[in-house]
Amino acid sequence: MRLNKHYLAFFPALVMVGCTSQQAMQQPNKPVRQGNVQITQTQTIQVKPAPAPVIKPTPVAKPSYNSFSDWKSDFSMRAISAGHDASTVRRLLDSAYLNQQVISLDSGQPEFSKMPWEYVDSAVSDGRVSTGKRKFAEQRTYLSQLQSQYGVNAEIVAAIWGMESSYGVVTGNSSLPSSLASLAYDGRRQEFAETQLLSLATLLQRGDVSWSQLDGSWAGGMGQTQFIPDTWLKHGVDGDGNGHRNPWATGDALASTANYLSNSGWVRGLAPFYEATIPSSFDYSTVGTKQTAARWASMGVDTIADVSLDGNTQMELWLPAGKDGPVLLLSPNFDVIKVYNNSSSYALGVSLLGKALAGQGGLQKSWPRYERPLSTSQVRNLQQRLTSSGYDTKGSDGIVGTNTRNAFQRWQAANGQTPDGFITQRSASSLAGW
Repeated sequence: MRLNKHYLAFFPALVMVGCTSQQAMQQPNKPVRQGNVQITQTQTIQVKPAPAPVIKPTPVAKPSYNSFSDWKSDFSMRAISAGHDASTVRRLLDSAYLNQQVISLDSGQPEFSKMPWEYVDSAVSDGRVSTGKRKFAEQRTYLSQLQSQYGVNAEIVAAIWGMESSYGVVTGNSSLPSSLASLAYDGRRQEFAETQLLSLATLLQRGDVSWSQLDGSWAGGMGQTQFIPDTWLKHGVDGDGNGHRNPWATGDALASTANYLSNSGWVRGLAPFYEATIPSSFDYSTVGTKQTAARWASMGVDTIADVSLDGNTQMELWLPAGKDGPVLLLSPNFDVIKVYNNSSSYALGVSLLGKALAGQGGLQKSWPRYERPLSTSQVRNLQQRLTSSGYDTKGSDGIVGTNTRNAFQRWQAANGQTPDGFITQRSASSLAGW
């Protein structure tokens, strides 16, 4: 049952002057409740130093190569000159071949964008959930230890394990040296791919990865939770205590995932999202913005479940399927999940799979499954029409991103639609003319 709200929450800001270093002090006050949200108010006194001037590097033109062999020779020379072991680098490159399919996959675009419920349906499929519950039970003691150590919810670590490799079953069958070398030679992501190759060489040299264990995803993901080599080098953990950090070892993969999320800013005890309701008079221009939990509560946003939140916690209001779909308050932990895959649909899939593995229910509001997505060419056409109408989408790449949604939301507000930013065949038809 939703409770009536009897107050508006305001937070005074106190500013101290004359300090040259960042200082912060929080004083908790008595918790108050607004609807289903218990708000713990705090006062923050904070002074930040003036930011240092940003010096932009001079762009350097990317080298071009006449052949894959030419790139391999040049890269080998540069890697060895930088101090990498010569025999490891040469052996790694000797095993690499040019994979045109990887280049095609990297540059390709789907014909149609997916609706959010399509991604979620796949994430919480019956098979993934049933297998996941069994795997979660098998690793529950270990995952609970990781939760105590790193603060990351055990079910979230397990959900990423399930999303990335079906709990260690599908870790990829593409040659990592060939995939990364092909991406480097192609040039679109040369710096990224060469960095991954150098990190892979380091992992091989120190014995964390064996020469017989070099298959992964076409994009460079390795092991049971699909770390790319450089990220594994920085965040990999010896979870099973055998002296090596091996991404194909279950203990190491799960511990490293918890460590990575923790290092990326995970907030202990906070769910990735909270399903909510909004009043009929809601100001949709605030959709997609980040406000404090207390500010959302003062605007009538109320969580469906009875939860306790610090009033100063920054939350984003997200309508993944517009005004007729679920309403979600996203916590900072939702953004942390996106370090794995910078996609809101991915983070939602992980979050919902985690809830399912923990025996919790999914979303209460149903999806508007009658809506249909735009094709890539239709999105490009829409972007061009929005920009020419004064709603700049910052380019016309055929991908519905934040800039396109924000521009469409502004167009909706000016043209009699509820400005929820949800682009579908129906909502965009009057602008695009189909």
